[in-house]
Amino acid sequence: MRKFFTSLFAFILSGFAGGLVAEELAVATGAEEEYIVVFMVSVLVTLVVTVVFFMAQFMADPAMAVAKAAKWSLIVFAVLLTLVVGAVLYTDASTQVIKRDVPMVAGLLLPGIVTIVVQWLFVRWRVGRAHTGFGRSGANA
Repeated sequence: MRKFFTSLFAFILSGFAGGLVAEELAVATGAEEEYIVVFMVSVLVTLVVTVVFFMAQFMADPAMAVAKAAKWSLIVFAVLLTLVVGAVLYTDASTQVIKRDVPMVAGLLLPGIVTIVVQWLFVRWRVGRAHTGFGRSGANA
């Protein structure tokens, strides 16, 4: 039950943090309807990362699994966003269109990174280190 509530609270905290960053970017850049996509992607990233960290808590060494999940989540997220940036820059558009797309790409990047980092910090804090006891079955002396 502890793992479920850890994931639930991590979902709430990371979703709030990612949404807050997305909202601040939308206000700072004067965004309009196009930022709806950023908010939807932020929720999607929060859901996927919550599932990944929830499964990591069931591994034999949960602290190590959470660290690896965070590292690989950031790597996969960075690769996907590199592909998006490449698609934006590859189009045969003028520099005005590219300048208009830069805030949206930043809106996709920063909330996702904040979501992954907050999720990792909270789950890592709740999982802690496994302490093995003394004796055959791990009982304390």
